[in-house]
Amino acid sequence: MIAVEDRKRAGDGYDDDPSRHYSWDERVANAAAVAVGDVIALWDTKTLLGLSVIEAIEVGAGEKELRACPSCGRADVASRKTMTPEYKCWKCGTEFDQPATRRVPVKTYRSRHEAGWIDLHGSVSGAELRQLCEKPSSQLSLRRLRWDAFRKRIETGKNHMPLDILDRTREVIAGGHRKAAVRVRVGQPAFREAMLATFGEVCAFTGPTPVQALEAAHLYSYAATGKHHKGAGLLLRRDVHRLFDLGLIAFNPTTKTIDVAPGLAAYPLYAQLHGKSLAVTATGEHINWLTKHWHMHRAT
Repeated sequence: MIAVEDRKRAGDGYDDDPSRHYSWDERVANAAAVAVGDVIALWDTKTLLGLSVIEAIEVGAGEKELRACPSCGRADVASRKTMTPEYKCWKCGTEFDQPATRRVPVKTYRSRHEAGWIDLHGSVSGAELRQLCEKPSSQLSLRRLRWDAFRKRIETGKNHMPLDILDRTREVIAGGHRKAAVRVRVGQPAFREAMLATFGEVCAFTGPTPVQALEAAHLYSYAATGKHHKGAGLLLRRDVHRLFDLGLIAFNPTTKTIDVAPGLAAYPLYAQLHGKSLAVTATGEHINWLTKHWHMHRAT
């Protein structure tokens, strides 16, 4: 699926946060076709923002403002930026300053997809993304991707990015074990302060690091539990945190050492970490969570 994120300018009132959730209602085409476990790719009509796997869909109720042509009553009206009157009906051709409006009750949907989010902002243009849809000329907010072609473009094209994390995330969700999913959560002061008090200014994988570059990494899905577990977090350098979230850097529970994916072999900064021990003393609880991360991303 592709979901258009930049919709507030159209007056739809959706509260999208691309890396966490996306909202729509029953009057949107394909509204009921979206399901838990689906891959969702979000864009702003100009470029791809990122993609993830839907963990849950919250269903609710609300109201929606419908706009229509005051002449023929059809809903096919569009706002024009450079012409006056501002609106034109593309069915009957009438031009007008303000559309007729009415509010109707609707069933609402809101995806949760933050656990497996991959930031791909700017990696694929809007024009190219349209060509990777099943119906390139479609103007629908929700539309289907040609998944095989899209995946090949992301994994082998410019700024290529492996999408194995999506496969693992889908498997975890399908198996009902969402707590094993890794979640990047920045800006949790109390949780981060607790990690700093425990480990000091040390990245668990690379060693001493300026505090400004350290992030508190949850080793579980915060979205699934809604709680901070002190024994299930480590401090990671910002770039390492991102690679850990993608499964490109992990902790091998068998060898008790850091494992760096082959795709990073060309980068000495990361390749040199392979086979090394953690830079901090991890508790049994830390090892348990790191083992779950390993099985999610590496175990076959």
